[in-house]
Amino acid sequence: MSRQFISNTLTERIAGSIRGARIQQTLLPLVPEISLFLLNDDYPQESLSQEEIRWLMDNPAYWCFCWASGQVLARFILDQPCWVRGKRVLDFGCGSGVVAVAAALAGAREVIACDFDSDALAATGENARLNGVGLELLANANDLQGHCDVLIVADVLYDTANLPLLAEFLARADDVLVADSRIRDFSEPGYARIGFERAFTVPDLAESEEFSRVSLYHGQREKLASKASILAPTEV
Repeated sequence: MSRQFISNTLTERIAGSIRGARIQQTLLPLVPEISLFLLNDDYPQESLSQEEIRWLMDNPAYWCFCWASGQVLARFILDQPCWVRGKRVLDFGCGSGVVAVAAALAGAREVIACDFDSDALAATGENARLNGVGLELLANANDLQGHCDVLIVADVLYDTANLPLLAEFLARADDVLVADSRIRDFSEPGYARIGFERAFTVPDLAESEEFSRVSLYHGQREKLASKASILAPTEV
């Protein structure tokens, strides 16, 4: 069994507020090619104090879990590297960085990992080094310069208020790959459902079984533009 490393830098970001928390190297069951620095799986199960609960609500550490949708999209990209090989890729809301790392391993020319959470960017940077790949880190997608070939995104539709982002994604990239377990299906113009996979969050959060069902979607700017031209009124 390989040695398990602990990230002291990332552990310091949560240990001061969450009892027994540490960040350790973890292999992913669905994507064994990748290991990540995640929350320890023997995290104490006893009830949290009110102070700890308040801290978690104010500072959701999404980056220290690898969510089901992230694993599914990473698996998809590694199995079908043609989606990203030789391309400039933006990972929107990168979290732990699992999908960005997968894109880099699959041969993307450039991968930009974007997240407004500075802890998530720090975790993504460490996870990239852990897996021997290089990523560009970006705090605000609006600061991205130049053309983006592919935008990859997992688990951002947990709030239906985020659905308008789907149109914004197509304005930023030629192709968009979305993985999500919260919304079963959506009819956003330019998108089509292309797959389905089962996965669980690591470490296990004992979530409802329904959240293990991950759908994959492909958004295509060309398809959206074609549909818009068909619907456009004809001048007489």
